[in-house]
Amino acid sequence: MYKIGIDLGGTKTEIIVLDENLDVLERKRVPTPQHSYDEIIDTISTLVLDASQNISDFSLGICCPGAISKQTGLIKNSNTQCLIGKSLKKDLENKLQKKISIENDANCFTLSESKMGAGMGFGLVFGVILGTGVGGGITINSILHCGRTNIAGEWGHHTLHQNGNSCYCGKCGCVETYISGPSLEKRWNQLTGLTQSMPEIISNFDYTIGKIWKDEFLDNFGSGLANVIDILDPDAIILGGGLSNIDFLYTEGKESIYSKVFSDIVETPILKNKLGDSSGVFGAALLD
Repeated sequence: MYKIGIDLGGTKTEIIVLDENLDVLERKRVPTPQHSYDEIIDTISTLVLDASQNISDFSLGICCPGAISKQTGLIKNSNTQCLIGKSLKKDLENKLQKKISIENDANCFTLSESKMGAGMGFGLVFGVILGTGVGGGITINSILHCGRTNIAGEWGHHTLHQNGNSCYCGKCGCVETYISGPSLEKRWNQLTGLTQSMPEIISNFDYTIGKIWKDEFLDNFGSGLANVIDILDPDAIILGGGLSNIDFLYTEGKESIYSKVFSDIVETPILKNKLGDSSGVFGAALLD
């Protein structure tokens, strides 16, 4: 059976077609109409119909930001906010007349890295998304663990600082409000008055304000993932998303994590992903 995966991202939507050997037959990316739910449905439907013209039997998986509520079947916890409260799975199944598997981007990332990437050979893997938002996923022997209410791995909404920064989820002090890309850029602006992107910021550590920003980032990063290790004690942590390309997270970042873990011995590998920004679409295709 062929496998089709869709990665519904904040800025791009990608489709991939795999054969039975998991070899790539087709890939395509188009912009995501992130402010219009109806246009998102149309975009995904068009991609699937075009890609499946010459194949008969295929599974279809979708990677999307957010989770499906087991109680209502609606999307929740999504930073693509036009999806919140929508029946994405049901609406796409009705439009395509096809059964669909759907998981959030962090779960798809973790699944693909466990089966095809940096997590191969590890038992319990915690996958981390550091980008526009902060998310996480858990696999045990390359099988997703989603939890009783589909929120397993959502470390981005652990409270890092009581009465801290406001979050779109309605709480304050969430990890995401300190170490997501937009949050880090906002903090840089507060310290320097400059509006700069993360790549520009990373090159500015040679003076006092740059060091303050970096030290805050490392402290928050370390505290957030130390809490995860204390709870899960995973065999490996794999970093993904745009911020996973920051080299110091694997050196100074790891040291910050280790210094905060409740153990005299900490050996948890902190690994960079191997599939890059393709991890979501591969993970979607691998969904059962």
